[in-house]
Formats: sequence, structure tokens, C-alpha cells
Amino acid sequence: MDAHHLSNRLLKVANYVPRNARLADIGSDHAYLPAYLALNHQINFAIAGEVVRGPYLNAVNEVKKENLEDRIFPRLADGLDAIKFSDQVDTITICGMGGMLIKEILEKGQKIIETHPLLILQPNVGSDILRAWLNSHQYEILNEEILSEDGHIYEIIVARYTPKLLVKLSGKDLMFGQYLRHHQNAAFKEKWEKEIQKNQKAISQMQKANHVPKNRISQLQQENDYIEGVLKDGKSN
Repeated sequence: MDAHHLSNRLLKVANYVPRNARLADIGSDHAYLPAYLALNHQINFAIAGEVVRGPYLNAVNEVKKENLEDRIFPRLADGLDAIKFSDQVDTITICGMGGMLIKEILEKGQKIIETHPLLILQPNVGSDILRAWLNSHQYEILNEEILSEDGHIYEIIVARYTPKLLVKLSGKDLMFGQYLRHHQNAAFKEKWEKEIQKNQKAISQMQKANHVPKNRISQLQQENDYIEGVLKDGKSN
């Protein structure tokens, strides 16, 4: 992967970035995403934020190699601290992290979030935590995707600030995704079938214990029934 050839997961994220957006890519690593967008004339300004010096230097080198110093600005900073109000950022991408970490980044960057940028987020776990945060902060989920790549499952959540948002996501929407559960693809089924298998393995192990935790076993069995119900609903759609 490089600035000319993105991975499938980053390419899907790139497709959601509006043309001429003023972008901040947080956790940018090599700055491949903003560099790709700039090289394809989709954006003219981007911040490539990194909290770790090594990846930050990777971004600096990539931007220099592609002669994009006038359009992409790598910054060594923690989360949304990479963004200045004068940047007038209107779109933020955060990819390849857990949902809890992405939530914490958004929480710490409340002053930037108050400018209501479009959020394009790609959690690899904990997407339900992220959906709950978005819903409680008046961010409407516009679209979702799920895909499998290199042995990992990634979800993409695109959200826009909507004043007086009245839609409250249901438990199923938070857990499975309001769009994903109604349009189940192979990656969605893979994720939740693995979750059933993981729960069943845990149940089998607990049943062999000297003191069987019946309440926990019941909880996992109910969770599996819940997941199987959603998967069954998807087959009938």
C-alpha cells in the first residue's frame, strides 16, 4: 500500500470524503489517505495527525516524497489536538482503532467537535460504543459499511451533526448497525458467526468448571439467541 494504491478499507473511507473537504486524518501513520485524496484532486488541504513520533516521521517523508507539502501538513499531537481552529477543518477521519479509543479521542477533542465536522470513523472493534456516543451527541449516522481485510473485520461509520436529533438508536441498531443489519453481507455474517462460536466455546469451558457460573452461561446463551435472530432476519430481507 502507498499513496497511489490504498488498501480496500482506506479506499472505501476515501470514497466518503467530500470533494474539496478540509480534512484531518487522525492516526494517519504514513499519511496515505490524505496523500491519495490530494493526488487525485479530491482535496486541497489536510492535517495528518500522529501521536507517535515514528509514524509522524513516516507521514512527513511520504508528504515530501509526493511533493504535497503545500497541501498536507503532518503534525505530532495527541488526537484532535492536531487541529487548529484556523485550519477550518470540516471533515475528520479516524481509522483502524478500537471504538473505545475513537470515542476517547472525540471526547478529549470536544472543542473541535463543537464545530460539527463530518465524521468518517473506522473502528475494528467496539463499534457499538461509538454508535452510542454519536447518538448521544446529536450525530446522525448517514451510512455504514463492514468489510473483511487481512483477517480483520472493519466497520465504517459516517456521521453528521444534526441539531435536535430525535432518532434514538435501538439496542439492535447500536449493537449491529442500523444499516448493516438490514443489508447483511458476508463480512457481517462472518463477524457475528464468530461471536456465536466464541460464546459457545466459553460456555463449554464454563460447564466443565467445579462451580458452574449458571448466570453467565445463561447470559451468553441469550446473547447467541439474540445474534441468531438478527442473522435469521437478514436471510428473510
